[in-house]
Amino acid sequence: MDDLIHQLSTILRGVWQRRWIGIGVAWLVGVIGAMVVLLTPDRFEASARIAVDTQSLLRPLMQGMTVEPNIDQQLAMLSRTLISRPNVEKLIHMAGLDDKSRKEKDALVSDVMRRLEIRTAGRDNLYILSFRDTDPARAKRVVEGFAAIFVDANKGQDAKDSAEAKKFIADQIQEYEKKLQQAENRLKEFRLGHLGLSEGGMDHAGQMSDVSTRLNEARLALHEAENSRDALKRQISGEDPSLSLATGAVSEIDARIDTLKRNLDNLLQRYTEQHPDVTGTRRIIAELEEQKRKEAAARARGGPAKPAVTSSANPVYQRLRVSLAESEANVASLRARVAEYERRSQQLKDSARLVPEVEAQLAQLNRDYETIKKQYEQLVARRESAHISDELRAVSGSVEFRVIDPPRVPSTPVAPNRLVLMPLTLLVSLGVGLLASFGAFRLWPTFVDRASLKDVTGLPVLGSVSFQQTAESRRKSRLALIRFVSALGTLIIAFAAATAMLFALSLRVAA
Repeated sequence: MDDLIHQLSTILRGVWQRRWIGIGVAWLVGVIGAMVVLLTPDRFEASARIAVDTQSLLRPLMQGMTVEPNIDQQLAMLSRTLISRPNVEKLIHMAGLDDKSRKEKDALVSDVMRRLEIRTAGRDNLYILSFRDTDPARAKRVVEGFAAIFVDANKGQDAKDSAEAKKFIADQIQEYEKKLQQAENRLKEFRLGHLGLSEGGMDHAGQMSDVSTRLNEARLALHEAENSRDALKRQISGEDPSLSLATGAVSEIDARIDTLKRNLDNLLQRYTEQHPDVTGTRRIIAELEEQKRKEAAARARGGPAKPAVTSSANPVYQRLRVSLAESEANVASLRARVAEYERRSQQLKDSARLVPEVEAQLAQLNRDYETIKKQYEQLVARRESAHISDELRAVSGSVEFRVIDPPRVPSTPVAPNRLVLMPLTLLVSLGVGLLASFGAFRLWPTFVDRASLKDVTGLPVLGSVSFQQTAESRRKSRLALIRFVSALGTLIIAFAAATAMLFALSLRVAA
């Protein structure tokens, strides 16, 4: 927590050092944003309300036998059929907007298609047609033409909708046939992929038996290696690191040789000649015998002189230490092997619990197959209902459209909402200025205290020289702070004044 507080303090102090960069960027972004908000043209929304009468005498009698789309489906169908490129091109011609080049006309068609909107107005099959544009008269002309196209859309449309519905159902039937085949293939592949579990899990049991055997062998080898290591530790505890050589040292060497030979006999009862402990013991015995021979030869050359007592490193002790290190490494390796086999054994034991899970997955696949099959059968039934619905529409007549509210344009624009965008622009400019100060601090970093210098360099800081402000420097600091606060306050006041001016203008327009 202290480190986090220190890092935040360092960042804040660094941002404060680069505050003039931030206030400059905030002013620049604020001015540009305010100009964009003020210069963005007003958009007026023209709208019309149309009622769609879908009731007939035969429809309640044929309920349950025909397909009746709900309001949302009707809206989706109307949106797909009406807001299309041919209808929009016709609409542009009706509104007198087609006096442009081919490229400009294509761009205008795409723009009008994006801004046209059809939405429901609650119950009773009421729809609202709307269009936004910077010119209110042009927006009204577009909505008038769009309403005319919407009212005339029912002429000859029933047969087209029926054909599209039949084609859609036929496509869905083909798609669900493919899904049925895929579901059957998934069932087949699942059964083939889990034959071992479904047939009693013989392969899984064989793997568990093999891993268990290897785990027992590894544990036995680890136990033997630990015993060998403990034996080496006992031998080392009986040896001295230094060896005193005198005339009586030969008997001591003979005693060690006898001890090692007895240990060798014990090792040969458990291991072969190639075992590392056996070969190491034989090597130590050979070295001791060679040392004994050299000492005997030295005494023979020196005569009956008084023996000199010297000290040297005990080679037996050194060899035992090397053997102990090798034994420790062997023990560590065997422990890793035991851990690995234990992990494999546990993994196989966990996988033994997969049989119920496999059965659950099989049941899920069967449920998916039954669901897809049921949907397929329902689609086939819907296809027959579509034929009956087609005959019903031919007998009962087409849908009737009535214009409830003619196209109109309010006197006040609907966008942009400058009273919201102006304060938002201020917040964005302040945020960008803060990010600019932080970026400048990260781009040109400075050390604000000894702790940050130590963290960056990794070297100890022996001391620091403090800065004692004079009266003149404190006066300059206060003036700089006043200038910064003035710049920031001026930015906020300018945006507040612009927002107040926009609010007054909106009240005047509303009045």
